[in-house]
Amino acid sequence: MSEPSCPLIIDISIPAEGWPAEDNLAHLAEKAMAMACEVSDLEALPETEVSLVFSDDDHVQELNRTWRNKDKPTNVLSFPGDDKEEPPFGPLLGDIILARQTVEREAQELGIPFEHHLIHLIVHGTLHLFGYDHQFDDEAEEMEGEERKILARLDIPDPYQDAPLIADE
Repeated sequence: MSEPSCPLIIDISIPAEGWPAEDNLAHLAEKAMAMACEVSDLEALPETEVSLVFSDDDHVQELNRTWRNKDKPTNVLSFPGDDKEEPPFGPLLGDIILARQTVEREAQELGIPFEHHLIHLIVHGTLHLFGYDHQFDDEAEEMEGEERKILARLDIPDPYQDAPLIADE
């Protein structure tokens, strides 16, 4: 793997129990974000920071209710940090918050390894912070296409092939 085009400083917080060890989560996050940067030619300012919060359903439901008027947990939420809408992004890229119980449940329902699903959701959240969205069909197709390319380079099977991911961002 070549050097990423957007080396990111990843700040990890684990306020909820039940997640894998922090060094394992850091390794997965670095791998996912570096590959997203490389494959999708994402551009960030030097020393751009991203916050990755490994939380739980209750916390994510509260955020979802407060910021999106949806009173339910979801797998991942992304909150862009800076107001930039075009590259290069940074220096505060934003926050990605994951809900452990939802991630675990979806991985089981999809019959895929937890780590594969977690990496997919980190990639998904990262793309959101770089301006990708899926509100409209053409945006969703573009974003899913990028996710497929990134995950393929990480030797993770296409999560959209048999069953669409429940990404209620």
